[in-house]
Amino acid sequence: MIAHLRGTLLPSTPGQAIVECCGVGYLVTISMNTFAALPEPGREVSLLIHTHVREDQIALFGFAAAEEKLMFEKLLGVNGVGPKLAIGILGGMKTLELASAIRSGDTVRLTRMPGVGKKTAERMVLELKDKLVEFADLPAARPLHALANDVLSALINLGYQPLAAEKALEKLSGRELKSFEELFRAALGEISR
Repeated sequence: MIAHLRGTLLPSTPGQAIVECCGVGYLVTISMNTFAALPEPGREVSLLIHTHVREDQIALFGFAAAEEKLMFEKLLGVNGVGPKLAIGILGGMKTLELASAIRSGDTVRLTRMPGVGKKTAERMVLELKDKLVEFADLPAARPLHALANDVLSALINLGYQPLAAEKALEKLSGRELKSFEELFRAALGEISR
């Protein structure tokens, strides 16, 4: 099994990276968080790898951080969550925030992840709540204010990526925006920058 790749990063796209090692290019599926952490093409890259074997294919999933790989493998243990859904979930939320949402039973927040419905979110909480001991000492994500939560939901429903919407709202956390409309317009402005 392949557990680690280090080599030259070839031009990649969101969701996929090609790492050339000794003349062989390995196609690796990655989350948006890992994509954001990649160096420029042509530079050396090091990725932790999860090798997923099926009857008809061998797929490589790469991670820039050990905790993201660990969370990916925990998600694969949930009934009904395959590798593509797991990598999509990791791309929709930072690993520590995901662990915090699962530990606190925040199914509303989990259903905002791409491909996660209410039943899948409930299964994630039920099956992983007590299995995330590795994340227990890490700081929990602070809960979003109710108004920010409504704006986040509206942005996601309009098609914006959950991670981008959350980052925009984090940047606005110190401002005095009292209405939904004010916060929504300000968040749109942050996202469009």
